[in-house]
Amino acid sequence: MPGTLVAMPGVLPDGETVPVDGSLPATATATVGARGFGVYVHVPFCASRCGYCDFNTYTAAELGGGASREGYADTVLAELTLAARVLGDNPPPRVDTVFVGGGTPTLLPADDLARILDGIDRTWGLAADAEVTTEANPESVTPESLKQLRAAGYTRISLGMQSASPGVLAILDRKHSAGRATAAALEARDAGFEHVNLDLIYGTPGERAEDFAASLEQVVAAGVDHVSAYALIVEDGTRLAARMRRGELAYPSDDVAADRYLAAEAALDAAGLSWYEVSNWARTEQARCRHNLLYWTGADWWGLGPGAHSHVGGVRWWNVKHPSAYAQRLTAGASPGLAREVLTVDEAHMEDVMLRLRLASGLPLAVLDATGRAGAERALADGLLAADEYAAGRAVLTLRGRLLADAVVRDLLP
Repeated sequence: MPGTLVAMPGVLPDGETVPVDGSLPATATATVGARGFGVYVHVPFCASRCGYCDFNTYTAAELGGGASREGYADTVLAELTLAARVLGDNPPPRVDTVFVGGGTPTLLPADDLARILDGIDRTWGLAADAEVTTEANPESVTPESLKQLRAAGYTRISLGMQSASPGVLAILDRKHSAGRATAAALEARDAGFEHVNLDLIYGTPGERAEDFAASLEQVVAAGVDHVSAYALIVEDGTRLAARMRRGELAYPSDDVAADRYLAAEAALDAAGLSWYEVSNWARTEQARCRHNLLYWTGADWWGLGPGAHSHVGGVRWWNVKHPSAYAQRLTAGASPGLAREVLTVDEAHMEDVMLRLRLASGLPLAVLDATGRAGAERALADGLLAADEYAAGRAVLTLRGRLLADAVVRDLLP
């Protein structure tokens, strides 16, 4: 499938132990931020759990003792203090992007989100043109809260629309009304946000072609400058997966997902939004999500919050998952890091190919070995790579190639 919904996963991988003080190898910190530096802040709170969600998020009933929204900003700032100590004499030259995700970050008071951003600025310094994004559920913001966030320095907002169909929203257990997302997008524009994104999910059981067409029409009418569209993935352990196992709902169809993707490309391209990553379209180059581009091009970032992932100089680590355990470690003066891995040359190459091929800018053919070049030639012959770009020395997916992106990636790797 061309794109899948990506967020903070509920299940974390294995890895080697993170030192108690969170220290990194000198080789990792020597060139921090040379390719850009971002900060991710994970806010793990949700008012309710959506049926498809297996992200590292918690409702009030799921939190238990030892963690609360009220003290969360202070806990994140404590990890930021630790991060500054770890990077020590090798701080990033600046923070290019900040992305506050979740969960539902806007369940925190706007003042807390402002304090976190101010802490990042005081610690490492925001670039003059820094992109600062927060995710939000449409029902979790108001015109006033949006104005407060904009005044605090947030420049971009990403709203979880998912669908314009009440029936599809009900299957996904979304709580907002069908028109609330586009209304919130207009409110964000009125509040002064420079860039507004709407997220869509396609391929939900019961979704008709006309339902998705209506969602695209609403997105275009809202005048946003960025759209993300992801195929629904059914994760084990979710309510949606349980309903499918019981036969209450049909499993998603790859053919339907492909049709929906083609519909998205046609509608968004006609509206002046161009794809720059397989699942993302932007109206201008400035509207592209620079934070995600840092991920996709192998830059450095520090992830704050429970379950958050970080990457510095080829070392990737992730924090303990539960907010209570996260807070307890920081209270004890210890790193919240659960485990880490040092990427080998082969692993770094694999990720580079996998991520950069999904971009409209593509991948230089020169980075491929003989096996990868042979795979690229086959993909070109099959119409999966663009001929003009290939002749210029780059592997760039065609529209058909985007539908088969994962298969193309596999063919380019050893």
